Amino acid sequence: MLLTLDNRIFGLDPQLLFNLVFQGIAIFLLFMAASRLLLDPVRKILNDRRQRVLKEMRDAQENREEAVRMKEEYDDKLKNVDRTAEQILSDTKLKALQRENEIIADARVEAARIIESARLEAELEKKRVKDEVKQEMISVAALMSEKIIGASVDAETQNDLIEQTLQEMGDDTWLN
Repeated sequence: MLLTLDNRIFGLDPQLLFNLVFQGIAIFLLFMAASRLLLDPVRKILNDRRQRVLKEMRDAQENREEAVRMKEEYDDKLKNVDRTAEQILSDTKLKALQRENEIIADARVEAARIIESARLEAELEKKRVKDEVKQEMISVAALMSEKIIGASVDAETQNDLIEQTLQEMGDDTWLN
């Protein structure tokens, strides 16, 4: 076996203990220096990355909320579009009915005017025919009176005789 110096397994002497303590302190200082030099930048990078991820998550949440709000707004607008379209259609129907009523009223006025014009024209035609019939009767009466009397009768006497005959007959008799 390996037994050396005074039959000890370890040779724990003060120099070894000092070396162990000194190496422990050196390792600790190296670890602190490495931590300061190497781990702090990594921690800073990780911290910056965490902040960026948190910011992106906040932005994403805000964007999501904005999208939901805009979707609701667009849904409301779509509902309003339907209502607006219905309102426009009902307004158009109402205007069409009003225009239809105006056209019908104008047509009635025009028809009444045409009927009145036709009535006046018929009256004028009736008077014209009446005058023609009178003239024809005067001619026939004058011819008959000449034949009956056998002589010519002057125009004044002829008109008097015709007027007298017409009054005796009445307007209703010869108009029928």
